Amino acid sequence: MGDRRKLGDIIRQQLEKEYTLTPEDIGGDAHLSRKGMTFETQSYTVEGLGHLCVLSMKAMLGLMKMETVVLSVFDRDVPLVNLDWISAFGKETQLNELYDTQIAPYPQEKLDEFSRIKDADSDLTDYVSAPSWYDGIKYDCTYHKTGKKISQRLSSAAAEYIAAFADQLKDADICDPEIKKEKIRDFACTLVQKGGPAVNQFTGLFGKETAERLILKHMYGVK
Repeated sequence: MGDRRKLGDIIRQQLEKEYTLTPEDIGGDAHLSRKGMTFETQSYTVEGLGHLCVLSMKAMLGLMKMETVVLSVFDRDVPLVNLDWISAFGKETQLNELYDTQIAPYPQEKLDEFSRIKDADSDLTDYVSAPSWYDGIKYDCTYHKTGKKISQRLSSAAAEYIAAFADQLKDADICDPEIKKEKIRDFACTLVQKGGPAVNQFTGLFGKETAERLILKHMYGVK
């Protein structure tokens, strides 16, 4: 897996072409460990845009790894971005997800750009996740792929998603950041209330208070 590019590196390098990223001091939450699992979290203010979070996890002496990226854009009416990469015993899974936190409907032609990236990897195995409350607001252009020895393919797809999103930001509708932030806050609060695989795991390890702070403040930047 030496040819894999980390999701955090991909998105930071892309955003830094147009925006200033300022790291946030999140204190002890930056490094959390329990039961052989270590989580490292970095969050940033993206000037004139919103909030970025990069979270990584290692467990089982490195046999299991995970990386999550969340980009919450408050100043433009664009989808919420969640990227996940999971590696377990040599098998990798990549999830490039866009969620409908729109004030006005997002143009279909822009969503089609992401569908073309997904379709280019149609030969890779689809990852099928368990049904969840957020399925109804997840755009169909979401990329879910899994397999072995596909690091470069997954990294390339993630980079293309981020590049396409960054390009769409240039002419995206400017919006009221408080209204947009409230839309994303609704998503994050529902995630805390109704849960999800990663949320449930984190809550079990560190408790509800820490999990809520991580999700609302550090991951989505809405607290």
